[in-house]
Amino acid sequence: MSVSVRVGPIAYPIGRADFLGSFFDTVAVRLEGGARGSRFPMLAALYRDGELSPDAASSARDELERTEHELSQHPPTAVVWDIDDPATLPPWGSDIADTITSLGNYFVTADGRPLIAVMDSALDASVRTGKPVRIV
Repeated sequence: MSVSVRVGPIAYPIGRADFLGSFFDTVAVRLEGGARGSRFPMLAALYRDGELSPDAASSARDELERTEHELSQHPPTAVVWDIDDPATLPPWGSDIADTITSLGNYFVTADGRPLIAVMDSALDASVRTGKPVRIV
């Protein structure tokens, strides 16, 4: 199943739902010690609820910037595909592009854009338009 992040009528395509889940699972395990939302509560709320208010989107942008920086300190092999089954590998296994050098640039949307940049654009649009950001 393919998912997007949407702000009003604007859709930001992501790709597979399990791919998006992997991003949030990786953040939870590698940056929050397995306690989802303990350090990045707005991002966790977006994933948990599938929606975030424009007021919360600004804080989520700050959290996203910190996650990108901190994820860049971890090798691509540290990706977590499924928090409930840490042994599960991504469908492509370890066959990744040479340009992926860390978890900070590991997550790329189905149309080839950096996931973190796409999410930041959606969160920014939410702040600017006053419309919630939704995972659909």
